[in-house]
Amino acid sequence: MLEKLYEIERKYDELTELLSDPEILANQSEWQKYAKAQAGMTNLVTAFREYQGVLSELEETQALLQEKLDSDMQEMAEQERDKLLNQSQELEKQIHVLLLPKDPLDEKNVIMEIRAGAGGDEAALFAGDLYKMYTRYAEGQGWKVEVLSASYSDMGGYKEIIFLIEGHGAYSKLKFESGVHRVQRIPATESGGRIHTSTATVAVLPEAEEVEVTINPNDLRIDIYCSSGPGGQCVNTTQSAVRITHLPTGIIASCQDEKSQLKNKEKALRVLRARILEKAQEEASGEQASERRSQVGTGDRSERIRTFNFPQGRVTDHRINLTLHRLETILTGDLEEIIQALNSSDQAERLKAEIQ
Repeated sequence: MLEKLYEIERKYDELTELLSDPEILANQSEWQKYAKAQAGMTNLVTAFREYQGVLSELEETQALLQEKLDSDMQEMAEQERDKLLNQSQELEKQIHVLLLPKDPLDEKNVIMEIRAGAGGDEAALFAGDLYKMYTRYAEGQGWKVEVLSASYSDMGGYKEIIFLIEGHGAYSKLKFESGVHRVQRIPATESGGRIHTSTATVAVLPEAEEVEVTINPNDLRIDIYCSSGPGGQCVNTTQSAVRITHLPTGIIASCQDEKSQLKNKEKALRVLRARILEKAQEEASGEQASERRSQVGTGDRSERIRTFNFPQGRVTDHRINLTLHRLETILTGDLEEIIQALNSSDQAERLKAEIQ
């Protein structure tokens, strides 16, 4: 591991020199490439240099303890040694995590799809609650949210809503949200006060760039139809809604939210590209996924991952056995504790696999 760290540190220093080279400075695209590469190493190199400093201090303290000291100096040196040992162990853990291979998709924007599951109107209302929760979380992160497609329920909420979240590291934060979310509460329409269980599914797709997914226009079937809104009423007298079918894969994406047919087509294509990329990734990583199953889960939409229990005011993530008794604040977008716990659990599983 030390050899690898010294090599990374050497490369980091090389990049630092290149970034101050006048020829590189004159070529902005080249400079940005090197700057991005260096930025990806900064946390690791900083931790490694701090680790080297702590080991150096520890060596000096150990040497001091070999000398004849009075009782006060002996006690102080032993306390310093213990403190430095703890620091070195914490830095070792941090370095191991930083050395783990990074998910190349982590920095991407995400397309989230929320669909009402079992439970009829109550499921649609819950889908609406989840959409608000993720929207508020995104706003708290300084990210931008844009609805790409929505199918409304008669009682409120959504049968389906698809939206884009644009922001640095959005996928790294939200990638473990895919799966079945369950709610247990008394619906407003329930006169007997009985608790009902309803579900909604969440899918998180990294947004695909055009260069990542090449679509042959001849492989697309594009259908144009009239948009409809809440309650099924016609909200557009012109045919502006767009449904696109990718014939080789059978994947379909549609959009009707914009009055412009062209804008609806652009949004539908963004969703289509993301779904095609997801399918390609699933096929490519199928063998690898079968070899290592993290307790955080596979992102399978059929996997029940979380329960929102209103009578007890709790939210439970079943993958990591985490229960928090602050349902209301979580529904207002306070998701960071859950997201950090999921990422930490995944890192621990990957570290375990690396060691084995």
